[in-house]
Amino acid sequence: MNKTQNDKRKSNAGADGKTAKATIKSLIADLASKDGVVRVKARQQLVAYRARSVTPLIKTLSNENDWVRWEAAKALGQIGNPTSIQALMKALSDKRFEVRWLAAEGLIRIGRKAIVPLLETLVKHSDSYWLCEGIHHVLHDINKGKYGKVFRPVLVALEGKEPSLEVPLAARTALDALAKNGVHNNNLWYKNSDSGI
Repeated sequence: MNKTQNDKRKSNAGADGKTAKATIKSLIADLASKDGVVRVKARQQLVAYRARSVTPLIKTLSNENDWVRWEAAKALGQIGNPTSIQALMKALSDKRFEVRWLAAEGLIRIGRKAIVPLLETLVKHSDSYWLCEGIHHVLHDINKGKYGKVFRPVLVALEGKEPSLEVPLAARTALDALAKNGVHNNNLWYKNSDSGI
């Protein structure tokens, strides 16, 4: 490929990037449509953009409109990009049950990369009922494979009579057990990556 062809390809890629950005912005706006069909089509197209739409969707999770947040949470869950872990965890405390549920489902889809941040959040914020309920949902569904026994005490504490007292200790113990088994605090499972979680 000569320099002219390479420059032309870079120029087209830049134009495609600008076009995609404008399209994503328009699709985000469509999530607020009163027409449910328009919202669904916009969400589906945002999901098709995958990683390119994650940041705008994360920002949309704080929209005041319940259905816009619902669509954003659903799209982020369908994309399953680990970049959205913190935003989905924040959405576990949303005032709307439907948004909280979709945020939990998104974290389940992301899987094991969400576990360390979830446990760390429980250590610090076990006093939030909705947050604990959402994390219970996620850990319950991820509670498989080799590390299931590590999560079990956390689930029991979340179901207990004094979760605000019991959960931080159980979560800290689980984090320590995961660290012993090669789980690094940056959410990468490098020692036992084939653990089946």
